[in-house]
Amino acid sequence: MAKEQEHVDEKTFTLTNDQTGESVRLPVKDGTCGPSVIDIRSLYAQTGHFTFDPSFTATGSCKSRLTYIDGEEGLLMHRGYTIEELTEQSSFLEVAYLLLYGDLPSESDFKAFERNITYHTMVHEQINYFYRGFRRDAHPMAVMCGIVGALSAFYHDSLDIWDPQQREVSAHRLIAKIPTLAAMTYKYTMGQPFMYPRNDLSFSENFLYMCFALPPEPYKVNPVLANAMDKIFILHADHEQNASTSTVRLAGSSQANPFACIASGIASLWGPSHGGANQAVLEMLSEIGTKDRIPEFIARAKDKDDPFRLMGFGHRVYKNRDPRAEVLKSSAHEVLADLGVNDPMLEMAMELEKIALEDEYFIERKLFPNVDFYSGIILRAMGFPTSMFTVLFAVARTVGWISQWKEMIEEPALKIGRPRQLYIGPQKRPYIPMKDRK
Repeated sequence: MAKEQEHVDEKTFTLTNDQTGESVRLPVKDGTCGPSVIDIRSLYAQTGHFTFDPSFTATGSCKSRLTYIDGEEGLLMHRGYTIEELTEQSSFLEVAYLLLYGDLPSESDFKAFERNITYHTMVHEQINYFYRGFRRDAHPMAVMCGIVGALSAFYHDSLDIWDPQQREVSAHRLIAKIPTLAAMTYKYTMGQPFMYPRNDLSFSENFLYMCFALPPEPYKVNPVLANAMDKIFILHADHEQNASTSTVRLAGSSQANPFACIASGIASLWGPSHGGANQAVLEMLSEIGTKDRIPEFIARAKDKDDPFRLMGFGHRVYKNRDPRAEVLKSSAHEVLADLGVNDPMLEMAMELEKIALEDEYFIERKLFPNVDFYSGIILRAMGFPTSMFTVLFAVARTVGWISQWKEMIEEPALKIGRPRQLYIGPQKRPYIPMKDRK
């Protein structure tokens, strides 16, 4: 391994200053997949310059073994397994184990892991009273930011980030308890009583039970909905170094406790440019209003001078296809068929899907329906309000966040994150007393 690394480090990239003619050699590092990276850590020491990369879209911020995306090929892999294989053959908890520990579990390992998660789903009874401090009409993500951040006030026995056992307990607690807190958040906004988790149900079945069951009558989990929910969770479990994951890593680099780090990820996810995309799909459908108005909005979408944009079509990362959308498309049709939903908004969504898959304008520009389009349809059909969509995203992404955090903490010589800047403000100037200012 040492020899292989030594060989890798022999590759260099030469950067020349055109003003002075001076050159510096920088190491080039290869990953197992994807573009190589130029190691610029010594750049300032050698040249007195930093790099300038707003939004860090051309900067590798870390090494990771978790997730790989090839946007050109439409490929998403977790630990080397394609997302298509995982959604077809694994459960969400099996994928959670894979992300946390690096390999798919044996049957005995999975049973032990599933039992640990199941028996951590209860939350401290005092947490129930926290909800009373929020208005009933508070946005569910606002509630989640507060409640998840408060978990560190209850679980003092797992806050030592340098203790591997405590890291594992925290990881299990977060994966297990955030679905419970999300369901409680939904119930609180609906004015309904909290439903305690059930140990006899699977992860996704239990989540649906906690959201939709009521004390006066028995609740039977629909297997079609549970299967679709599990797929949605798998498809959103991790997505490389996106905004919320980078936020979690940056917060974690300060050695903050894992509950605070995950709360920071939830806050980042809340933004409409990130976790709110599937909510934006439903808001767009609401704006269109009726099926007969679709041609009008299609024409507007094709008009480059019109600010209207079709939400849920195309993707910033995936250039040819969104592999997650292809998985969820069949689930969306299964859910609608099983429920027999008579919803004009969902009928509009199906019509838009048909147009996007057949219209040359969309085909040429690769404006395919993405994962947000189909997840929005499924969640609405299940009965979730749009304000809950990003919360469900957070339930799934907690697995990726805590796996990324754990990977970072276990790296040797952890350093606090410290991005640089290009300062364009005033130069040093003298202070003028107020009486002399014009």
